[in-house]
Amino acid sequence: MPNGTTEKVTDSIISFIETKAIEVTKEINDEYIGEDSEKYLVENMIKNIGPGSSTASLAINLLPGEERPNEITSALVSNRIQERVGAIFGAESLVFGSGGNFGGSPVSISLLGNDIIELKAVKSELKQYLENNILLKDVTDNDPAGIKEIRLELNESAYALGLNLRTVMTQVRSAFFGTEAQRFQRGQDEIRVWVRYNRDNRSSIKNLDNMRIVAPNGQRVPLKEIASYSIERGDVAINHLEGRREIQISADIKDQKKTSPTDIMAEIQNEIMPEILSKYPTVTPSYEGQNRERVKLFNSLNAVGLTILALIYIVIAFTFRSYSQPLLLLLLIPLSLPAVAWGHWVHDFPLNILSMLGIIALIGIMVNDGLVLIGKFNNNLREGMLFDDALYQAGRSRFRAIFLTSITTVAGLAPLIFEESRQAQFLIPMAVSIAYGIGFATVLTLVVLPIFLSFSNSVKTTAKWLYTGKKVTREEVERVTREQNHNNDY
Repeated sequence: MPNGTTEKVTDSIISFIETKAIEVTKEINDEYIGEDSEKYLVENMIKNIGPGSSTASLAINLLPGEERPNEITSALVSNRIQERVGAIFGAESLVFGSGGNFGGSPVSISLLGNDIIELKAVKSELKQYLENNILLKDVTDNDPAGIKEIRLELNESAYALGLNLRTVMTQVRSAFFGTEAQRFQRGQDEIRVWVRYNRDNRSSIKNLDNMRIVAPNGQRVPLKEIASYSIERGDVAINHLEGRREIQISADIKDQKKTSPTDIMAEIQNEIMPEILSKYPTVTPSYEGQNRERVKLFNSLNAVGLTILALIYIVIAFTFRSYSQPLLLLLLIPLSLPAVAWGHWVHDFPLNILSMLGIIALIGIMVNDGLVLIGKFNNNLREGMLFDDALYQAGRSRFRAIFLTSITTVAGLAPLIFEESRQAQFLIPMAVSIAYGIGFATVLTLVVLPIFLSFSNSVKTTAKWLYTGKKVTREEVERVTREQNHNNDY
């Protein structure tokens, strides 16, 4: 509620919301659990007033996720309560949260600037758009309005009398709030004597017009002759980010299945903010929350990802003494990504930060399986086998090792993927990335990688023939065979 609201008013509002919450949870309980069930959807409700007299909260603790139907989510309950409560007139902020969001708020924009008037104007327009968006809820900001204040502004006659704003404000404060005139001891008590206008002369703003201000020359002049005043809401907090004033606006998504934070933030960044900022050039937006974590992850991947792939290539190249084989192995990585996307679609999960971490783990497992196959293939060539036989026998002999590695990995992740516990839900996208990716990567390793090796060999033999004009066998162009022949010569 607005700052300065009495505790009685605040309590009446949160009690009204509590009544509606009881009605909604009873309806959901009867609908999904049943009236005759021994279990009740809600374990308890905790109502709290504070901090301060103008804020209040209502916490609803539901049954653990394992003990209630999957259809009953915290988002379902909070959305229904919000629909039942409707608008609360006079409330400055009303949030129907449904649990924490991993990585921050789905929608969060920080407005940065040194012109507070333009900052508040941009805040007003952006909040209006977010509140009108039917896909969003719980639109809040960190710039609440404070209690009403009287702001004085002196005119020229005040300065002509030798007055300044500090002197005038000191006299106004002493008259209405009071000033300590005397302090003395009476027994064990300390007595303070304050002097101010009596109640009749300080109970109305009209009294301010008739107040007399003492000028340095001793003259007493009415306040209305030397100053004008306005009634405005003050600031509760002043926030800074990167050395500039900041106002942050956040919102939550009603239904994650209908849209994603990425789509909402892209629309705000590309369509909404340019139009607003064209009118307020001093304001700079910074996109925070889950968007910031996503950008940080992708920026780190851009900086480190290529370096890591290059190091993987170098290590494999030194191990196999081949430039082409590690490159063919790395080509399997992008081919496995469609399986990751398909797995998320099957389980109805959006791609998120944990999905990306799962893909990173997937790369390591894929490279390991590929190394097993290529290592056996090179050993077969070293033993004198023909190219096609060496490739066939490598796949045949290493099928069990590669298949069992993949199937045990998928089997180990299956309980997590199908886990219904609410606590495990945020880990499932990572498990889906690894399980579906490695399942498809097994086919790639056993089928596509041999095809790549065979195609690479054909390219080498054709290039050798074009360069020397002589026909060469498929085995001769392989690096391991050339090294073996070189060693035999010595």
